[in-house]
Amino acid sequence: MQNTLKSEVIFEGVGLHTGRNVRMVVKPAFANHGIWFRRTDIALGDRMIPALWDAVNRSPLCTKLENASGVSVSTVEHLMAALAGCGIHNALIELNGPEVPILDGSSALFVRGFIGRGLQRQSAPVRALQVLKPVCVQQGDARATLSPANALKIDFEIDFVDQAIGRQVKSMNMANGSFVRELCDSRTFCRQADVDVMHANGLALGGTLQNAVVVDGAEVLSPGGFRHADEAVRHKMLDALGDLALAGTPILGHYQGVRAGHSLTNTLLRALFETPGAVRLMECDPEMTAKLPGVGVVWDEIPAVA
Repeated sequence: MQNTLKSEVIFEGVGLHTGRNVRMVVKPAFANHGIWFRRTDIALGDRMIPALWDAVNRSPLCTKLENASGVSVSTVEHLMAALAGCGIHNALIELNGPEVPILDGSSALFVRGFIGRGLQRQSAPVRALQVLKPVCVQQGDARATLSPANALKIDFEIDFVDQAIGRQVKSMNMANGSFVRELCDSRTFCRQADVDVMHANGLALGGTLQNAVVVDGAEVLSPGGFRHADEAVRHKMLDALGDLALAGTPILGHYQGVRAGHSLTNTLLRALFETPGAVRLMECDPEMTAKLPGVGVVWDEIPAVA
């Protein structure tokens, strides 16, 4: 069965790139509604933005959605990961600004808000996209692949010159609430040199050492250091789940990312849907549903940092 929230959840904070204060309300929605955003600060025109792969205005720094009228909402990936990781299929997200609040730079506070509010089961079956044959996209030394699997599995590899991060590899089956236990509290990260460039170009205006892990060579500048020794690759997996959630329904497939970012994962989804015979939409039986992200989430397993 599909899920929505039992009642609305409110989040307030600054946008990572705009630095603007944002109030966001995540509301329940009816079955088969999907995930939609609504900009409450815009008085005229189409204010509704679908959380779908073909509404993505591709960017290397974040995931930005834009409707046909040019109304947009950016940095949706951590919220989308939390919705997918908690098994929420239907929601209306209202915000009074152009960017989802960054909060602590992870998905943990979203997860705690959703699970604390509780989920409402709906009398409609869950549909999933089953990957039938491998699809791969590449840009330079970055690569992203989706191949057949009976559940959503994510493998990721990163390699940074900064000794604080270095090379990290992690694999995970996303079933049985593993996103909540293992990934949701992993924060966005960046190099100090990149922060300087972004600030010079008017970006990351809301970024602080409290909502991102900043590294400089072998040194971690953010207080307390990493939450996990491999927090960086965990966050890349979190991002991948959020970007894959823009398929519109859960995916049964094996995602492999090597130095992949938001733009490349969206390119992969576009290739998946454009490749004849690569994917099919199917109705999940109870056995398949049990393997989806969000099933089996337990409150006590939410990381204490949230």
